[in-house]
Amino acid sequence: MLRHSSVWHAVDRLAREHGLSTSGLARKAGLDPTTFNKSKRTTRDGKLRWPSTESIAKILSATGASLSEWVSYVDETEGGGVYRNVPLIGFAQAGNSGFFDDAGYPVGGSWDEIPFPGLNDPNAFALEINGDSMEPVFRDGDTIIVAPHASVRRGDRVVVKTTEGEVMAKVLIRRTARHIDLQSLNTAHEDRSLDLTQVEWISRIVWASQ
Repeated sequence: MLRHSSVWHAVDRLAREHGLSTSGLARKAGLDPTTFNKSKRTTRDGKLRWPSTESIAKILSATGASLSEWVSYVDETEGGGVYRNVPLIGFAQAGNSGFFDDAGYPVGGSWDEIPFPGLNDPNAFALEINGDSMEPVFRDGDTIIVAPHASVRRGDRVVVKTTEGEVMAKVLIRRTARHIDLQSLNTAHEDRSLDLTQVEWISRIVWASQ
């Protein structure tokens, strides 16, 4: 998956390519000028702080940069510049049979593909968001990258497929030996609590393009 330093390198490079400082880039995007300061990239106790997908979406919109331009700025020395094609399917189709195996890995030949850099999960795939059920975090037409091999922790944004074929993007609130609690991204939709016998697979969302 993309590394912390690679993502920040892409922010810095995008600013330079458009003749801006990182503060100028943030200001142009309508963000606080200090949003991308180096001091904001780690917390006081040394934990890594990532730019939000919302802030990335705003700087791409403000500069007119495409997703292809953005990902091309990922630091190649960390493997970020190495592209490979990942399967892409519409979110509404993902609940249909024939697209995933029992482990949640993409299978079959019905997928489109998109190029994406820096992914070390051979089973990573992309889902295109349909509808408004995941707003304001993910909007209709956004693409999310999902990595089945990535560890899933409390607070992660995840995609869950149930044994009945329902596919949903939520925030993992709690996971026990018997069930998982999920928070909806859109407050107009209910949170969910599922017995693990109802869950076919759960995978972490590692990136979103907007």
